[in-house]
Amino acid sequence: MQQIYNKTGLTMAVKRKYPVGVQSFESIRQDGYLYIDKTPLIYKMITEGKPYFLSRPRRFGKSLLVSTLAAVFEGRRELFEAFTTESGIEQPQLFIARSDWRWDKYPVIRFDFSAGDLQTIEQLDTLIDQTLKEYERLYGITPEVSDANIRMVQLLRTAHRQTGRRAVVLVDEYDNFILHALGDSEKVLMARSRFQNVFGPLKAEDDHLQFVFITGISKFSQMGIFSKLNNLQNISMVPAYDALCGISEEELTTQMRPDIERLGEANGLNYDEQLAELKHMYDGYHFSDKMTDMYNPFSLVNAFQMQRPGNYWFDRGTSGALIHLLAQMPPVDVSDIEHNVYPSTMFDLPFENFEDPLPILYQSGYLTIKTCERDEGEFFYTLGMPNQEVRRGFAECLYKHVAGKGSEASRKKEAMSN
Repeated sequence: MQQIYNKTGLTMAVKRKYPVGVQSFESIRQDGYLYIDKTPLIYKMITEGKPYFLSRPRRFGKSLLVSTLAAVFEGRRELFEAFTTESGIEQPQLFIARSDWRWDKYPVIRFDFSAGDLQTIEQLDTLIDQTLKEYERLYGITPEVSDANIRMVQLLRTAHRQTGRRAVVLVDEYDNFILHALGDSEKVLMARSRFQNVFGPLKAEDDHLQFVFITGISKFSQMGIFSKLNNLQNISMVPAYDALCGISEEELTTQMRPDIERLGEANGLNYDEQLAELKHMYDGYHFSDKMTDMYNPFSLVNAFQMQRPGNYWFDRGTSGALIHLLAQMPPVDVSDIEHNVYPSTMFDLPFENFEDPLPILYQSGYLTIKTCERDEGEFFYTLGMPNQEVRRGFAECLYKHVAGKGSEASRKKEAMSN
């Protein structure tokens, strides 16, 4: 339980605040929400490398990670130190505040494409233009041309010159618009040209860049957007960073142990029984050959907030674009879905070149790595469903778009039993 100070100065335990739908690191810390400390991995990343890409399913904490990185590079050390919020809730000190990080203030340029209401190329153009204008005003730039490529170059160089520090570029959900446009080849091509134009300078302007971090669902090579930015380190399946997003079992049983106990009390279960139920419902994600057990963070915080485990992720995690894409592919034998083996190269194909829906289901969060074998330097992954929540979501939302003919009732029953 968190601690709160009353007017007499005495402390008392209070119900924890869970960041359901809150993706701002500043809000989470200042408003007293629970934050699982990911700064040991953030420190490792920002001190050991420069341009990164991370792929994770929706609702796995990518936007919060981007927000946390922004706070780090903006030098906002106070958010990472121990402090008491205005409402009296104590926030603990985070790892990076105890490290040797210097807390210099860098110019941070952040692009957020996570909004689900981007429907047209005109809206995408407006978002890119408004983002560039925001930072151009900040650094007193009056662009002489409308071309995003030229404006981006000018922005990076000006920010470096004015601040004396190289710029940090953070891009959240870069592929969101394109994934929703799949099936409309003209719109996809136009969107790709926009992204190639605005982010094309990132490699050539390396002298003016301190750090680059890009997130999405699909690997960057799949979209053909960052062909010029071929120096990105793809850490999506790197063991050292497999716990960068999501909640590991170690984090759950240490930092969130009071939450498990409280949930168990509400449901008439002891600690071990409640942990077993959470594991059955939300565990089972693996993002590397290290096979670190990861829980869905969105489902966990909803379960703690509502005080009952439920199917929270798939209700909000299944997009119409994914259904449209799967419906166009040949059906697969779902009874064999947990026995298919794929080489690592399979995950680098462009979406439109996929003939098998299972790698797409992996990147969307409906499948995960069950086993991993290495042969002559290449990894081979066996995929399968991670947990009960995903099995139910797959049966109710996606089965008919992946499997062959048969009654819907029998299909659902088969999917749930696999």
